[in-house]
Amino acid sequence: MSHLRAFIATLALAAPLATTAQTVQLTVQPGDPKLLVSKHIQGQFAEHLGRNIYGGFWVDPGLNVPKQGRIRMDIVQALQKIHVPNLRWPGGCFADTYHWHDGVGPAAQRPKMLNLWWGNTLEDNSFGTHEFLELCSLLGTEPYLAANVGSGTVQEMAGWMEYLNSNEDTPLVQERRKNGHPEPYHVSWWGIGNESWGCGGNMTPEYYSDVYKRYATFAHDYPGTRLKRIVSGANGDDANWTETCMKNIGPGKMWGITLHYYTLPTGSWSGSKGKATGFGEQEYFNTLRNALKMDEIVTRHAAIMDKYDKDKKVALLVDEWGVWTDVEPGTNPGFLYQQNSLRDALVAGTTLNIFNNHCDRVRGANLAQAVNVLQALVLTDKEKMLLTPTYHVFDLYQVHQDAEYLPLQFASPDYVLGGEKIPALNASATKDKNGAVHISLVNLDPHKTLTLETALPGVNWKTVTGRVLTSASVSDYNTFDKPDNIRLATFTGAKKRGDKLAVALPAKSVVVLELK
Repeated sequence: MSHLRAFIATLALAAPLATTAQTVQLTVQPGDPKLLVSKHIQGQFAEHLGRNIYGGFWVDPGLNVPKQGRIRMDIVQALQKIHVPNLRWPGGCFADTYHWHDGVGPAAQRPKMLNLWWGNTLEDNSFGTHEFLELCSLLGTEPYLAANVGSGTVQEMAGWMEYLNSNEDTPLVQERRKNGHPEPYHVSWWGIGNESWGCGGNMTPEYYSDVYKRYATFAHDYPGTRLKRIVSGANGDDANWTETCMKNIGPGKMWGITLHYYTLPTGSWSGSKGKATGFGEQEYFNTLRNALKMDEIVTRHAAIMDKYDKDKKVALLVDEWGVWTDVEPGTNPGFLYQQNSLRDALVAGTTLNIFNNHCDRVRGANLAQAVNVLQALVLTDKEKMLLTPTYHVFDLYQVHQDAEYLPLQFASPDYVLGGEKIPALNASATKDKNGAVHISLVNLDPHKTLTLETALPGVNWKTVTGRVLTSASVSDYNTFDKPDNIRLATFTGAKKRGDKLAVALPAKSVVVLELK
C-alpha cells in the first residue's frame, strides 16, 4: 500500500511539470497607430572590404553575368525583391580613409590608393560616388553616406555635400554636371564619422563630441534636402559614450546616434571568434546567448537617450550588426568572407524582432554586410550567386516595414544546455496599412517544437497563412552546388481555433504568419 501511495505522489509531482512544458500563451495587444516599425531597420551595408564592392556589386566587364555598366544586376534584382530601405557606404573603417573626390570623374583618371584597413589591397576608385548612387537608384533605396572625419577635413565633407545637393552654379556643381548628373542627388543621410572610438580616430567621447559639433556646423541643408546628421555612437554597451554625446552635443544637433554590436560565437576578439560552419551545439548556444545581449544593450542606450530626449526625437541606428566568425579556411583574412548557416538566420530573425520591439527608439539599422562579407545576404563565386539563409529572413520580415507596431505579451520557455538557459522563443508583430497582422516567431531550441495559443483581442481575422525557414541542422548552409539547400517553404502549422490562433512552431525555425 505504501508503494501505491508513493507512486500516486510521484504522479502528482510530475503533472505540473508536464503542464508547464505545454502551450505558450501569447497575446497580441492593440497598438498605437502613431508608432510604426521603421522600414530603415532593415538597412544594409556596403563597405570597400573584401569582395563586397569589387567582385560583388561591381564586377569585371568580361564577367558573364547580367550587368548595367559594371553593376551586377542579379544581385540588384535579389535586393529589389526584399525592398532594401537604405544602403550605407563607403564604410566602416574604410570611410575614414576615403577621399570622395578621388572617386569622381573619368575612371581612367582617378588616383589609386591602398585599402590599409582591409588586406592592403589596391583600390582603383572605379566605384565612387556616382556609381554608388546609381546602384541606390537601381535598388530604389536611400543612400546613407559616411563622411571622413578621421583623416578628412571639414571642407572636404562640406564640399561633398555641396557637390551632391546644391543646384547653384558653383565649381563643384559644375563638376557634377560635367560628370554626368545635371540635377542634385538630394542625399540626406550623413554619418559624421564612423567608430570614432576606434578605427575612426581612437577619440574620447568628449573630444569626438566637440569634433562632431564642428563638422555638423558646416553640414548645410540645401533646397530640397534637409540633412539627417548622425552621430558616430557607441561600441556595444559603452554607456559613457552615449551619455557624453547626448549631453555635450544635445538632441537638437543630431537626427540620430549610432550603435555597433557584433555577435561573436566565442565572445572573444582575440584568438578564434568561432566557426561559421561545422560548429557543435555548445557553440550554437553561445552564439545565441551573445546575440540576445542586443536587447539589453539597446535598452541601456535608449534609457540614456530618454534622459536628454524625452520626446524620442533622436533615432538610435544600429548601423553595424551581425554574426562575425573566423574567415573561411584558405581565404584572405582581411576579406572577412564567411559562410552563412541556419544559425545566422535565427540570429537575424531574433535581432530584427528585438529592433521591432524597440521601434520607439530604434529607427534604423544596417546588417554587416550585403555581399561576400561577414553575415552577408548574397555570396558570389565568379558567375555563380547564392542567397543565404539570412537573405530569406529579410524576405520574410519585409512585411513589417513601416507597419503599425503591435506589442506582444508571453512568457518564453527556456532552451537549456549545460546548466545555462536562454529564452527559446522571441517574436514581434505589426499591422500593415491594409489591416493584415503579421507575427514573426523564432524558435531557438534546436530540438523542441513550441506549441503556442495566441489571443488577438480587437483583431478581426478569418484566415492565417505563413512561411517558414528551417533545416535539418542549425549548421546547414547553402552552397554554390546546392544554392537552395535552405529556402523558404509554406507553413501549415497555424490554425484558427475559435477566436484563438494555434501554432506548432518547429524547432530551430523562423516563421512569419499573416492574419487577414
